[in-house]
Amino acid sequence: MGVGVESRNRIAQRAAKEIKDGMIVNLGIGIPTLVANYIPEEVHVMFHAENGILGTGPSPAPGEEDPNLCNAGGYPVTLQPGASYFDSAVAFGMIRRGYLDITILGALEVSEKGDLANWIVPGKRVPGMGGAMELAQKAKKVIVLMNHVNKQGKSKILKQCTLPLTAKEAVDLIITDMAVMEVTKDGLLLKEVMSPYTVEDVIQHTEAELILADRVTRL
Repeated sequence: MGVGVESRNRIAQRAAKEIKDGMIVNLGIGIPTLVANYIPEEVHVMFHAENGILGTGPSPAPGEEDPNLCNAGGYPVTLQPGASYFDSAVAFGMIRRGYLDITILGALEVSEKGDLANWIVPGKRVPGMGGAMELAQKAKKVIVLMNHVNKQGKSKILKQCTLPLTAKEAVDLIITDMAVMEVTKDGLLLKEVMSPYTVEDVIQHTEAELILADRVTRL
């Protein structure tokens, strides 16, 4: 049950609805980078990148990439009017002072309490945690975008994470190829189900306990 191009874009499109006019938003690598492509023209948002940009825009058209202009994941971006450049120390200072309204991250696992594991699988080499630790702890809202199950078909939404944590009780909203779930003090609230899946499909493929909203919306 992998996530194809259509599903990835659908997840990103749904995440874009969480972004409101005037927000400062950070996008992680992977599916989150697609979110910028779905912001309506009337919504003015400043996207923040840890490598030192405030005001990135949608992905450039093929052939119009600037090799010197990229996001923290190394992917080419465009600039919005009013964008600014600064060094990584200032970029992380903005994160740590709590200036980001939303960060949208990928994940390997999320627990029912909102614990986030998204930086390492033991035994595999990675360059480092990057900005995920600060982003998960300091952003006003943390949204995770990911496929609902891993390559082995096992749930990535667990009672307890099995991988090393990035941050504890940090995630506010989870959007997958199957569903939208809010992390609440009472547990995971299933709010929306992605077509063609059903509520029963989501429950079957989620290890964590789910609380059903009074009205589960079908997307």
